[in-house]
Amino acid sequence: MRQFKGYRPKGVIPATLLAFDDDFSINEQESRRHLAEVAATKGLNAITVNGHASEVHACTFEEQKRILDISLEEVGDRLPLINGIYADGSLEAARLARMAEAAGAAALLVFPPQSMSMGGQLRPEMALAHFKTIAAATDLPLIVFQYPQATGLGYPFETLLRMCEEVPSIVAIKDWSNDGLLHERHTRTLQSLARPVTVLTTHSGWLMASLTMGCGGLLSGAGSVIPELQVALFEAVQAKDLATAQAINDRIYPMVQAFYAPPFLDMHNRMKECLVMLGRLDKAVVRPPLMKLGQAELDRLRQALDAAGLGRAGAFAAAAE
Repeated sequence: MRQFKGYRPKGVIPATLLAFDDDFSINEQESRRHLAEVAATKGLNAITVNGHASEVHACTFEEQKRILDISLEEVGDRLPLINGIYADGSLEAARLARMAEAAGAAALLVFPPQSMSMGGQLRPEMALAHFKTIAAATDLPLIVFQYPQATGLGYPFETLLRMCEEVPSIVAIKDWSNDGLLHERHTRTLQSLARPVTVLTTHSGWLMASLTMGCGGLLSGAGSVIPELQVALFEAVQAKDLATAQAINDRIYPMVQAFYAPPFLDMHNRMKECLVMLGRLDKAVVRPPLMKLGQAELDRLRQALDAAGLGRAGAFAAAAE
């Protein structure tokens, strides 16, 4: 796995899902199958595990270690693996970081700690301490997960700049600012620093618009279902081929409208159901408090797959046409 030492995130990076059995235990066989199918997509830069898409909030430390281990066994010789660091405390985040580096991860996606949600934006030293604690525990490159300001977990622009300047191992941000004005400012400013920090968009609901602002890549759970469409769109935007980008975006549109409809928290639940409909996952089980979707929503997901031209037999192949 160490052939990816010095990895720099860019381009298309799907965040994969996690398969569960009916008793809510991890189904390793199905999870491996899903990983392998996504990793077979041409044009990917890396794959992310232990993120939102794999319900990291509901997984123990031991489970997260096992998820990373099986992911590395399955695809780690083909693609770099980015491991999510999801913890409310900086010391636990550092423990996860040490585990991920020892296992063979290529980079870390650092979530904002929920403990900062009640005013942490007014204390920039908290964000700096969190990232410096993690950076002291590992030599792996760090990706800052930038949340919307309205959540209370988004780092103010000046704080983000200080983080990038004072923590040299920060090499990218996963931008979910959900604010077009701020997103463009991130893209223009961070990628032009003396030590450039890549902006990986996760604005999957308006991906084409986001990419045209100049992002260096994308990191998205939707890539667990439509990785080839995302690769095709990214490449078309990079080539400044507007007509092709618009045509690909026309196919992405019904999928993201379905994935990110209210309630937003069901997005990965919906992605699992789509994989079942495509024959790429055996069952769509989510851990509580997430709940199974109703029939009306399943019908909407089937309609979205049809509108995107994704058939059960060859969804990924159709995406490349």
